[in-house]
Amino acid sequence: MTQGPAPRPLSDEALSALLGEQRFGTLATVRQSGHPHLTTMLYDWDPTARVIRMSTTADRVKAKHLKHDPHAALHVQGSDVWSFAVAEGTAEASGPTTVPGDAVGRELLEMIPAAARPADEEAFLEELVAERRIVIRLRVERLYGTALDIEN
Repeated sequence: MTQGPAPRPLSDEALSALLGEQRFGTLATVRQSGHPHLTTMLYDWDPTARVIRMSTTADRVKAKHLKHDPHAALHVQGSDVWSFAVAEGTAEASGPTTVPGDAVGRELLEMIPAAARPADEEAFLEELVAERRIVIRLRVERLYGTALDIEN
């Protein structure tokens, strides 16, 4: 069997760029049993603050896991199946937005790309309150990932 090319580690800059290019990743939180809980999430990456923000509802299991154990990771696939980035760190879950336009509601609104913002922001903010939306903030302490340079 012929050995193909080995995966190459991506630089911090390349990993940050990959996180910025994608919008979906797989969030891993830790169950009380110690087993991982994985879920697909839409996320927003702030490379300057090194924070990944995600929206969920207060009653979701991932929010409960983070209260018990704040360790989390987000796996993001690159543009091909051979590249990926993982962002590890400590996560915190905000309290739910309770008043349309409060700080949590505004943060959730800011996470939406400008081109996709709702036409009726007031109605959107009211919907966030009704859904008991929260922000998960993953403070990235470690980035790693690789790419494999082969032709498809």
